[in-house]
Amino acid sequence: MGGELKAASASFRRMLESSVFAVGESKSLDSSLRWNDERKPAAPARQRLDTNALARQLRSAPAAAIATLREAARAGDAEAQAWLGQLCLDGRGVPRDAAEAHYWFQRAAHAGVPMAMNMLGRCCENGWGVAVDYPLAVVWYRRAAAHGLDWAIYNLAHMHWNGRGLPADRAAAFALFQRAAALGHARAMHFLGQFHEYGWETPADRQRASGLYRRSAELGDYRGLCSWASVLAEAGRIDEAAALIERAIPLAPPHYLAPLAAQLHASPHAALRVLAERARPAACG
Repeated sequence: MGGELKAASASFRRMLESSVFAVGESKSLDSSLRWNDERKPAAPARQRLDTNALARQLRSAPAAAIATLREAARAGDAEAQAWLGQLCLDGRGVPRDAAEAHYWFQRAAHAGVPMAMNMLGRCCENGWGVAVDYPLAVVWYRRAAAHGLDWAIYNLAHMHWNGRGLPADRAAAFALFQRAAALGHARAMHFLGQFHEYGWETPADRQRASGLYRRSAELGDYRGLCSWASVLAEAGRIDEAAALIERAIPLAPPHYLAPLAAQLHASPHAALRVLAERARPAACG
């Protein structure tokens, strides 16, 4: 389902911890409520989730961790809602349930969590727990991108590239891939490398493309690993290329592995042809 679906990953926790929450009402509503609020005891502040402790508990006592998350999510904690939505989507610690994931992402997105906005866009784009709605996916990607979230910028680039929910615009996609890559997004670096390799929206520059593929591979993206392997294979560095592809195979989704297996099978190098057999069962799985 993509890199952003790694449940309880350190990167996802950092996104939650750095979330900007959209709070506050209009002045008129605030004024109308102030009289009553002054006469009511203040509600006790809810303790902030300890995401590191919860991540450890998910490994050691997942049922207890899920119970803690559910309680916090039902009480309105947006961080817990976003995290619970991710777990429901992945089926980690709870039954896989895209509809429930969509529900929690929606609540957290409306509370202002950028990663939840991005994941709500993913649900709308892919039909996870809701009907496919490309224009609405674009809305949520744009909102998350406005917070500077690299995954949202990357996903919005693909919507422009594919003409999903808005007219196809390769120039806009190029600009967005540049933004995401500048933020350190590994997969965006790979696609930006393709623009430079093939001269899309910019003069062709194989050296620049190779540098982007290499950096993407160093960051562990499966597409970057394969593209950098291709560069190395062209340079005759077959063993290094084979090692990179071996790393990529367990990371890549089936739709990517099927054509990869076909390309490896047609390679003139035995070390690469052998890998076709490893990629093929993974693609079928």
